Amino acid sequence: MPLPIWILTGPTASGKTDIGVEIAKNISAEIISADSMLVYRAMDIGTEKPSRAVRSTIPHHLIDIVEPWEEYSVGQYVKDFDAVTQSLYQQGKQFIVVGGTALYLKSILDGLFEGPPADWEYRNYLKAIALEKGSGYLHAMLGEIDTETATKVHFNDQRRIIRALEVFKTTGQCISSFQTQFGHKNPNYHCTLVAIEYDRDILYKRIEARVDRMFTRGLIEEVSTLLRNPSGLSRQASQALGYKEIIDYFNGKYTLSEVSCEIKQRTRRFAKRQMTWFRSFSNIHWIHASADIDTTRLSEEVITCFAQNKPVSE
Repeated sequence: MPLPIWILTGPTASGKTDIGVEIAKNISAEIISADSMLVYRAMDIGTEKPSRAVRSTIPHHLIDIVEPWEEYSVGQYVKDFDAVTQSLYQQGKQFIVVGGTALYLKSILDGLFEGPPADWEYRNYLKAIALEKGSGYLHAMLGEIDTETATKVHFNDQRRIIRALEVFKTTGQCISSFQTQFGHKNPNYHCTLVAIEYDRDILYKRIEARVDRMFTRGLIEEVSTLLRNPSGLSRQASQALGYKEIIDYFNGKYTLSEVSCEIKQRTRRFAKRQMTWFRSFSNIHWIHASADIDTTRLSEEVITCFAQNKPVSE
């Protein structure tokens, strides 16, 4: 039988982490993270990871499970997520999923196409082509081998275009031929998905406050410590929001004031992309938050929304 899943999401700086903790306290639940950066140990400030004190009170899963120099794929996340949910279910423990990594959420809702591993040499080759000729050139390349995928992918969506070209190079088959589960619900779960949203101006102010808070808490020192480790950072970790810009700051690309502005700007763009992703999910339930609403009130509204709405797969 499909396992019922409650999922709380929203763009970065929407407060979903604190809301999730409040809900977990209210209903005696544990939390499973759906955040691709919280998996990394020692990356705490830039990710606004729940504190150890909070995690000692409310058990959190899929946080601090990978070293920052290791790669961690969505395929591995799905395997770990399945293992955790089954374990909690067998123990009779209630849990909620909290996070904003859209690809993780999509893999929970719709299942995952597990294609060949990344070919970084070929990816870098395609990125060089895109830098010289533009993403539209790569999109045209894709259209010649996989018209179906090309019609679904925007010509500026370089990541998905490169992945589709990479799959064709590796397997000789179109990525669309593998994605037979696209548009179908994951048969393992019955999901109820609730998302927090703010008016844009309010969300942007929350983002600015978040970035300022990260600097006050010691983001620069945290990144410096990570870089001093001889093992370094993985590709994924080094591209994380906030960390990439601080690395560029160390390399002389930005001044201190410029790097703060750059992180805020990039975070705003990221939040916009998140909202685009979330709006593509079917039967998502939105809770509109005002500037003065508190975490307790929002958590109560989310619990009510979970209780009143049937799983998206029904």
